[in-house]
Amino acid sequence: MGSLALLLQDLIEEPKLIDWEWISENFWEDIVPAIQGHIYLSFVSLAIALAISLPTGVLAARYRKIYPPVTFVTGLLYSIPSLALFGILISIPGITIGPTPVIIALVAYSLLILIRNTVAGLDSVPAETIDAARGMGLTGRQILFKVELPLALPVIVAGIRIATVTIIGIATIGAYIAAGGLGKMIFDGINRSFPTMIITGAVLATALAIFADLSLLAFERRLRPWARRRRA
Repeated sequence: MGSLALLLQDLIEEPKLIDWEWISENFWEDIVPAIQGHIYLSFVSLAIALAISLPTGVLAARYRKIYPPVTFVTGLLYSIPSLALFGILISIPGITIGPTPVIIALVAYSLLILIRNTVAGLDSVPAETIDAARGMGLTGRQILFKVELPLALPVIVAGIRIATVTIIGIATIGAYIAAGGLGKMIFDGINRSFPTMIITGAVLATALAIFADLSLLAFERRLRPWARRRRA
């Protein structure tokens, strides 16, 4: 009779969505390493993607013949579902499950956005501004770094912001192939039917994406002091 009463009590009670005691006990052991792993996946992927896309975007803006094939290839990569791309990558000899295939996939997903925005940003620079810079005796390299890229910065950073949020979001799925990060907490919570882990991982991943987006916006404004003066 007593066991039946306990069973009925368990059925009536609402499940606890957030176990604050678990969060406090596992903060340094589980939560902080998951955040660090997610930041590592995202930062490394974005850095590699920028190293590839910025020079490629500049070349595509200069030599228009290479722009269509570049966008075709990067668009094709962007269209592959994430789990399918993970599966393709880990089937390649020498690539095993873990962070490596996830970083490769995140870089692939970022290229289309970053290259397009780099080209669009450079195209937005007025031709008369470039002519004036040439008239002042600036070389092509000086015009690129002192005139074109600073003026194209808002469009380029807009692409970086989109790519960053995309990377942080898709990185959570990387836990499915043992890449770690906040996605591991979400998958572990699902496997254990433990809502606290699921909610904690999801909230932290969302907060990380928002923080990165706002940080990039603030960074872009610092690099454009003339815009701050104009608003003032």
